[in-house]
Formats: sequence, C-alpha cells, structure tokens
Amino acid sequence: MSTTPSSSTGVTSSTATDAETLRRNRILSSKLYFDVPLSKVPLIYSPSYDISFLGIEKLHPFDSSKWGRICRFLVVDGVLDNKSLVEPREATKDDLLVVHSESYLNSLKSSLTVSMIIEVPPVAMLPSCLVQQKVLHPFRKQVGGSILAAKLAKERGWAINVGGGFHHCSGDKGGGFCVYADISLCIHYAFVRLHISRVMIIDLDAHQGNGHEKDFSDDRRVYILDMYNSEIYPFDYEARRYISQKVELESGTATDEYLAKLDEALKVAGRTFDPELVVYNAGTDILDGDPLGRLKISPDGVTRRDEKVFRFAHERNVPLVMFTSGGYMKSSARVIADSIENLSKKGLIDTVGSSGKV
Repeated sequence: MSTTPSSSTGVTSSTATDAETLRRNRILSSKLYFDVPLSKVPLIYSPSYDISFLGIEKLHPFDSSKWGRICRFLVVDGVLDNKSLVEPREATKDDLLVVHSESYLNSLKSSLTVSMIIEVPPVAMLPSCLVQQKVLHPFRKQVGGSILAAKLAKERGWAINVGGGFHHCSGDKGGGFCVYADISLCIHYAFVRLHISRVMIIDLDAHQGNGHEKDFSDDRRVYILDMYNSEIYPFDYEARRYISQKVELESGTATDEYLAKLDEALKVAGRTFDPELVVYNAGTDILDGDPLGRLKISPDGVTRRDEKVFRFAHERNVPLVMFTSGGYMKSSARVIADSIENLSKKGLIDTVGSSGKV
C-alpha cells in the first residue's frame, strides 16, 4: 500500500512529460512560422479574416468586417501599401492541439456549440460544413496571424495582427465570441521556437481576459497585467485569482482617469517583471458609447493608450505583438487605423518595408 502514492506520482510525472514532449514536437513541426521578406511590413492580415454570411454576422454586436476596414483605411490614408501586408497561414488541428484538448476541438463540429460560443443562436441551424467554412476558417486564419506575429516581433521589434486577441478562450473552453485561444498559442510557440522564457501580457480590452489567465494560472514565465471593467462579462472570479496585476475599473470610467491608472500600472509592471516579449491585447471596446464595454474613453484616449504601451516596450527594447481584440462599434476600425498611423508618425513602428530584400 505504501508504494501507491509514489507510483501514482511517477505515472503523473511521466504523463506530463509525454504531453510536454508532444506539444513541443507539434510546435517544431508547424508551418505557421515562415520567413517574411523585408519588403513586407509586420502588419498581418488576410481577407479571410472577415466573417460574412447571409447577414447572420449582424446578429452579434461585434463588427466582423472590422479587420478589413482597418487595412483599407491605412491604405487609403497612405500609411502603408496593400502589397506590404503579411498574409498568415491557417492554423491546422495539430497547431491548435498545442493548447486545445481533442475533446474541445471535436465539440466545435457541433453547430450548436459554435453558436453558443460566438453568441449568434441562428448559427445552430446551419450545417457543420458551412460553419467550418464561414466562421471557424476565418478564426483559424487569425490564429495563424497571432502565432506568426511573435516571430515577426522578435525579428523586427514589433508586429500587429489586425485580428486576433480572443482572450475569453482557454484550452478547453470557448466563449464571448472567442473560439480559439490564440494568445496562449502565440506564447507557447514563442517559448519553443523563439527561446523566450518571460512574457508579459498587457490586456487592455474592456473585458477581463479570463481565457489566457486560466491557461497560464500556474506558469511563472507569464506575467499578466489586466485592466478591465469589473462590472461586465465574464465575471470569472476564479480566473481573477491568476492575474499577476489587476486594475479593476468601474463602468463610466473616463479618459483622464483611465490613462492615469494605466501610467501607474505600467510603472508597477516595469518594476516587477522583466519581459522578453510583450503581448498587447488592444481591445477598442473601451470607447465611449461601446454597448458592451461601458467605459467612456475618447478616440484620442485610445491612441494615447496604444502609444503608452508601445513606448513601454520600446524603452525597454522588448519586442511587442499587438492584437485588436474586442470593439463593438463601427467607429472602432477608424480609431484603430488612426492609432496605428500615430504609432508610425511617432517612430514607434515603421510601416514602410525595405526595398524588396529577403
């Protein structure tokens, strides 16, 4: 009888080691990391990101054509050339299994399950093949973009995935319009492929990032600064325990107070943790008038917020990846484009590629 505990511990340890080896092998054999010519700017987007099918996408407040409109604004405004954008590859099942359980991925074959995760009930009535093509394919493409962004950031100093930031999804559960855990996947790929061992997540979406918080609940390599409205979804009190540094806001918080709290939070984070990579979840659902975020931040406040985070990384010479995450007003795309243009003008990013050298 006395040998049972040690035997059980040995089996558990062996299983964990096997799982970690399998994860590592999947990451090393993935095709999501690829070399990008210097003529391209580390701004990642594909027309496949945008979700459009019989108007069903309009049944959720999220603007599912936001990603394409951001890029069109940037091109029209002369911030970048359309040909300089980087198109990612779609994440495969093996890529997703790096974080997700087989049972969770299998559950996505059910249109009902997907409809509940993306909060659009009529999707439950669609054949699974249509849901795969019109809903899950765009999300998997964005996951590929989020994963590639870390490689580009390591090489160029920064990268922006014009999509991604699905921070409510963890390895075994989706929700809040978040089907795949792209933030967790991005970080695990960086651990293995980029030999990075310290990552700071700065999550400034209006909602708590409960997905990545659960995924890294006991991982000291990841420091999470999450500044969110505590009076709205997801009310995940378990996940709140895993936040390294939380800044809880009240509904109606306005621009000046918000930016002052952010300044203080970044000072504390900078003193507490020395990251090798910053993952910035830059949701625009903090905007005044957003029906779900319920904060009162001006468009200029969003621009200043993004600049503060990029300066935080720039001053420490730490590569930064940015995801656009939540934002439930049509004005979000214009605000994000204006913020990216400001980052370019301030010299925090360079939106002009080199002369075609590879």
